[in-house]
Amino acid sequence: MSAARPLAIPFAVCCAGVALFSVMDAAMKGLSLSIGLYNALLWRAITGTILGLALMLVTRQRWPTRAVLRLHLLRGTVVAAMASLFFWAIMRLPLAEAIALSFIAPLIALYLAALLLKESVGRQAIAASLLGLVGVGVILSGRLRGDYDANALLGALAVLGSALLFAWNLILQRQQAQRASPIEVAFFQHLVMLGIFALGAPFWAMLPPAGAVPLVLLAATLAFTSLAALAWAYARAEAQRLIPVEYSAFIWAAIVGWLAFGEKVMPTTIAGTLLIVAACLIAARTKRADAFDQAPHVEAGTA
Repeated sequence: MSAARPLAIPFAVCCAGVALFSVMDAAMKGLSLSIGLYNALLWRAITGTILGLALMLVTRQRWPTRAVLRLHLLRGTVVAAMASLFFWAIMRLPLAEAIALSFIAPLIALYLAALLLKESVGRQAIAASLLGLVGVGVILSGRLRGDYDANALLGALAVLGSALLFAWNLILQRQQAQRASPIEVAFFQHLVMLGIFALGAPFWAMLPPAGAVPLVLLAATLAFTSLAALAWAYARAEAQRLIPVEYSAFIWAAIVGWLAFGEKVMPTTIAGTLLIVAACLIAARTKRADAFDQAPHVEAGTA
């Protein structure tokens, strides 16, 4: 009972964080369609940075060491590119389909862990990754038959590109969560992203119309809260114990996408998702599951 209780709290916090991220994805989709992708990312970063700075001051967070600052800078840069690709994609794809494709990230992380952390990849993990690729193919088959939509296919490819970057992010996030507080993690991620997006401000920035301000505030608050919740959860429980929770993002995305945008989920998306999730769970149970211990959150929309 005593062992289950410490796990139950991070588990519940992780569930809440995943749900909030899914709602945030919907808010960002609506905002991107309303004021454009660049301004949606810029104003969310501005709002999140201000919120984070206020919390850093109120809670009297210590300034990170130089080594941790480098980690914040690296992860923030990776997430900025990842977020740009992912939110560009969900402007062209149903939310549930984009989330389903992003689930391939942990399988990519296995090979990045082998490359960056010098870990071996066993036969079972290789078989799992092949099963995951089959799942991706099943999802894409829904785009390649029937009504061919080249724009949606480009969106699917953008999600896969985002997942590739997110696999690198997976390697960084556990290290970051163990060396910095949840508030610090969320603040510096928004701050670094703001620094990157601000480079384009002289060319593309515009004030959001009054009608878009509530969505900006909602997206920034949800992003900051969900980031902090997941950082807190993964700092207190092994990633391999929390990873199954992450796949509930597909359910939330399907519900929110249907309610907000009238999106329907294709049978091929459901079938492909089941294959990818099965592949990730198989890989997580291999002897080299420590790659996942350093690789939390599996949704590429975690920016």
